[in-house]
Amino acid sequence: MELTAYEQSIAGGASGEAAAMAMRIVAEAGRLLGAPHLIEIASVHVDGCLYHGDSGVYFAEKLVAEGGKVKVPTTLNVGALDLLHPERVRGDAHFRDMARRLMDAHLTLGCAQGFTCAPYQTGHRPALGEQVAWGESNAVAFANSVLGARTNRYGDFLDICAAIVGRAPYCGLHLDCNRRAQAVVSTDQISPELKHMDAFYPVLGAWLGATFGETVAVVDGLPLHQSDDRLKAVGAGAASTGAVGLFHIAGVTPEAPTVSAVCDINQAERVPLTLEAVRATRDRLSTVSGDQIDAVAVGSPHFSLSEFSELATVARGRRFKIPFFACTGRDVIRALEGTEDRATLDVAGPTFVADTCVVVAPILPETGGVLMTNSAKFAHYGPANTGFDVIYGSLSDCVESAVAGRVIRDETLWR
Repeated sequence: MELTAYEQSIAGGASGEAAAMAMRIVAEAGRLLGAPHLIEIASVHVDGCLYHGDSGVYFAEKLVAEGGKVKVPTTLNVGALDLLHPERVRGDAHFRDMARRLMDAHLTLGCAQGFTCAPYQTGHRPALGEQVAWGESNAVAFANSVLGARTNRYGDFLDICAAIVGRAPYCGLHLDCNRRAQAVVSTDQISPELKHMDAFYPVLGAWLGATFGETVAVVDGLPLHQSDDRLKAVGAGAASTGAVGLFHIAGVTPEAPTVSAVCDINQAERVPLTLEAVRATRDRLSTVSGDQIDAVAVGSPHFSLSEFSELATVARGRRFKIPFFACTGRDVIRALEGTEDRATLDVAGPTFVADTCVVVAPILPETGGVLMTNSAKFAHYGPANTGFDVIYGSLSDCVESAVAGRVIRDETLWR
């Protein structure tokens, strides 16, 4: 592991103790990962502002106390509190104090006050080929796959250290050779109608993650015009059931104008996606059957403005009978204010959650029960994190079920 003279000077304290500690941590991580050197990065998305225990708070506050400041534009993932609606998160005084201290420390270090797992929806969109250091698994998958930026999955502590020194280890998905697909997924057996249904894409992602782990795959045969919302759902599902940091979709994602552009067709593994596999994956996203439902949650990753528009269209003139939680970023809530969609949603009755989400903060009803969601990520992590059983459905299914107070799912295209 070779450091430049500049990097050695930072590690030696030339820019203060916080930068010195950060550089030593980044360099040691690089050595452990087998990186030959560090690279300059253009931006960071920090995952470490979510409270998991006191040590994270003490680490961030030590960086503050020693004069740390981020060197590159840096956004923040969700915290453990909804700072816009603090009454929505339960927790004792110690939990609330430490969670707030962690969020405040990162703001003091110079990070932008976004608190969202989807920074790409609020203007943080690195350019094709740009080297960055992002945390939060769905954000990493989106940056690599949809934007064509280059990042590994940077965990807590390492992410903020990279932001302070503007460097990251040169290894993994930062390198051209590791971005090549090792598998080709054919979707010829999936009907065009199912491919045009939004609810298919979280399931596709969940299948990719479960099937390939961290192996890079290219998916062939999907419609060429895909929304960011569908693509983020693929990445979130794949990064939840597996460790996918990069996927390609032929003709859609920027590095894969064709299958052959991202893989050696003669050597890549060929894997057909069957309707049976899709159905089995969808079924695994539910832990119970029947018509009981106690709450609905959407917005993992955080809901976008376009998703709220779709929700308003489906919910117009109706009212939810059960709690309906919509998790999103504060910038999206601000953009919704005063719109017709917001007026429609206020009648329907969802609870808006900002700065956090119901799977990482105690927001859902304490009584437990059954949670319905259109998110593969919520479905995957929900039972362990919240104690709720889960049922997966489309956004329309979620609305119909919330209005009826019982599970309603359209099974037509899944057969």
